[in-house]
Amino acid sequence: MISKKDLDELYCRLNRREYVSPDPLQFLYNYSEGVDREIVALIASSLAYGRVAQILKSVEKVLNLVKNPSNFIENNNFKSMRMLFKDFKHRFTTGDEIASMLFAVKGAVERFGSLEGCFCDGFSASAADISAAMAKFVDNMNKLAEKPLGYLLPSPISGSACKRLNLFARWMVRCDEVDPGFWRGIPPSKLIIPLDTHMYRICSSIGFTSRKSADFKTAAEITASLREFSPEDPVKYDFSLTRLGIRSDMDPSSFIAKFSSGETNGTYSKKKAF
Repeated sequence: MISKKDLDELYCRLNRREYVSPDPLQFLYNYSEGVDREIVALIASSLAYGRVAQILKSVEKVLNLVKNPSNFIENNNFKSMRMLFKDFKHRFTTGDEIASMLFAVKGAVERFGSLEGCFCDGFSASAADISAAMAKFVDNMNKLAEKPLGYLLPSPISGSACKRLNLFARWMVRCDEVDPGFWRGIPPSKLIIPLDTHMYRICSSIGFTSRKSADFKTAAEITASLREFSPEDPVKYDFSLTRLGIRSDMDPSSFIAKFSSGETNGTYSKKKAF
C-alpha cells in the first residue's frame, strides 16, 4: 500500500514549476495577486476540459481579448463583452457563456470586493469542507449573470465532481512552488480534490476509493483518504499525481504498478517509473 513517505517523495519529485506546462495553471503566473489573478484563474479553470492543447489555445484567446482583467470588467457591460466574444468557441462553451461569466465576475467584484469575498459568502469555518461555499458561489454567480452559466460553473448540489471549480479553489487557496494562492479566508484543509477521469483512475488503482463513478461523493472520499496523510493540506498531492495523466513523458501505469506490487523504495525515474 502507498504510504505518506511515498506520497511525500512524489510531491517533492514532481511538485515543481518546471512540470507545470502543459497546464492552464501556467497562465496565472503572468498576473500579480488580486482580482486580476482571480479572474484569470476562473477563466483558465472553467475552460479546463477537453484536450490540453485546445484548453491552452482557448484560454490564451480569451486572455488576449481581455488583456487587463480588472480594467476589462470595470469598463465593459454585457453587451460589449458579448460582442467581443461573439466568435469564441471552446468545444460546447460559447462566447455568450464566457461573456455572461465575466459579467457575473463584474457584479461579484462590485458586490463582494473580490471573487474571494463572493466565495467566502457561503463558507463556514465549522464546515467539513468547501462544498457549501462552492454551491453558494455558483448560486451567487448565476444570479449576477445575464444567462445561466451551466456547464462552466456546475454546482456540487447536482452531484457533479466540480473538478474545475475545485481546481480554481486549489489555485487560489494553496501556496507553494506550484500553486500561487493568496486567499486567506479559506484554509487548505477544507479543499476537495479536483477529480477527473485521470485522477479517478489513479486513485482507484492505489486504493483511495472503491466507488464506481467520478462524482462529487467520490471526490470527497478520495479527499478523505488523502486527509489521512496530510490533514492540514490533503490536496497538496493533486498536482504531482495528475502529472501522470497530463504529461506525455510520464506513464501512470508504471507508477500504479509500483505501488500495486509493493515496490515503494522511493526511486523514481522520469523515463522508467513514470
